[in-house]
Amino acid sequence: MNEKFFDLKKSKQDRMINGSLKIFTENGYRHASTDEIVSEAGISKGLLFHYFINKIGLFSFLYEYSTRFVLLELHEEFRRPETDYFELQKRLTDAEASVIRLYPHMLLFLEKADREIIPEVAEAVRACPAHVSDRYEALFEEVNYPAFLSAADARRITDMLQMTRSGILQRSIPGALPDPDAYREEVRACLNTLRRMTL
Repeated sequence: MNEKFFDLKKSKQDRMINGSLKIFTENGYRHASTDEIVSEAGISKGLLFHYFINKIGLFSFLYEYSTRFVLLELHEEFRRPETDYFELQKRLTDAEASVIRLYPHMLLFLEKADREIIPEVAEAVRACPAHVSDRYEALFEEVNYPAFLSAADARRITDMLQMTRSGILQRSIPGALPDPDAYREEVRACLNTLRRMTL
């Protein structure tokens, strides 16, 4: 990519990033149209290609930018380690809500990008020097699970919560943007229900 992109006003950068994330998230890489992207971002196609060369260049930038941004939010949230399983899940939800507030489609974009099977897209994902999923795994390594839960059951609950998070975000796309506060409250309500069931 052309590093001069970062010389643009932050508001214009974010408009281009959010517009691109939206189209890739709603349509997948194959069906994401650069015409739709420039329309959503409010820029010309010439300007898009000036900064990102081509569609895969834009996608690669978005994946790396999104990964760095989410990892930064997780770093800020978890400066103090957390070993309680449900408290960790709540703090993870808070970090995700912070991401959604600035970049509503970013979490779903990363989730869908990790499942892309188009060779050049899969290679762009593999080439990223870090991955959010690895950080999520690391967060749970030191967690104290409820005593009666087996490791397999703990994994199932964690997977179920991740699917719940994804489902909550999916409900608003396409359509209205995800509401970070509503997202936080809905996930926390699920966590509170699960916690009561494990007491």
